[in-house]
Amino acid sequence: MKSLLVGLAAAATVAFALPAPVQAKDIRIIMITHGQSNDPFWSVVKNGAAQAAKDTGVQVDYRAPESFDMVAQAQLIDAAVNQKPDGLAVVITDPSALGPSIKKAVAAGIPVISLNSGSDVSKSLGALLHVGQDEYDAGKAAGEKLKELGAKKGLCVNHEVGNVALDTRCKGFADGFGGSVTVLPSANDPAEVQSKVKAALASNPDVDAILTLTASLGGEPAVKAVAEAGLEGKVHVASFDLSAGFLKDVADGKADFAIDQQQYLQGYLPVVFLALYAKYGVIPGGNVPSGPNLITKDKAGQVVQLSAEGIR
Repeated sequence: MKSLLVGLAAAATVAFALPAPVQAKDIRIIMITHGQSNDPFWSVVKNGAAQAAKDTGVQVDYRAPESFDMVAQAQLIDAAVNQKPDGLAVVITDPSALGPSIKKAVAAGIPVISLNSGSDVSKSLGALLHVGQDEYDAGKAAGEKLKELGAKKGLCVNHEVGNVALDTRCKGFADGFGGSVTVLPSANDPAEVQSKVKAALASNPDVDAILTLTASLGGEPAVKAVAEAGLEGKVHVASFDLSAGFLKDVADGKADFAIDQQQYLQGYLPVVFLALYAKYGVIPGGNVPSGPNLITKDKAGQVVQLSAEGIR
């Protein structure tokens, strides 16, 4: 009996010596993207991250440079590593520019999940997994759909030339489309997009398909440019991502479709996964595809309100 009591006492001592479980309120996750403050796409990502923070009870710090700047984004990652968060969620906009900083985070023992861009290099840089869509496949799907609609000469409006993910979208579009595709560089400015698209249509009257790489800053002004050129019904317009305005254009037949990568999930899921990893050491075994989904006329009306609310 005495030996039994001694054994129980020893077991109790070991049990009490075990480390206390990590409390959610003590977990800090930093999310770093390249998204500019005037781009509604990234506000949806941020909304997803904020909701995940509420749902899990962890702290989330969302950071992004003031403009499209790979040096500034790398510096944000380096600063985050120095602060030793419990998890880092990062957009791999340019692997060559950001790779060394991401590897530093991994070497420092910080769990990393990539989102939005970088599915092809995420694992090689040491990230646990990637949440997003394959940009080439999404662009190719758009090209194939526009080809199916009968278009033969395309325009890919790129508002961030040098962003590897966006360049890859245009490449996929060209390959899926099969016909002639011209890349039209533009700033992240709706007025400039509208002006450049209108000028391109005037100088290239054979263009009958336009793909933009963001909805509110590219798709909506492209629809306006087509209307101003008097080419409604003659030029197909499609766009990556969603906005309430562009979805209304799709529902009204002024545009053909939007490519939904569900960026709310790209903000939400990395926070949830990193929180679970910090608390319990559990993580999905592979990448999580959040898209692409083509939103056509029959679906657009259902999504408009959620887009206006910053969820879709």
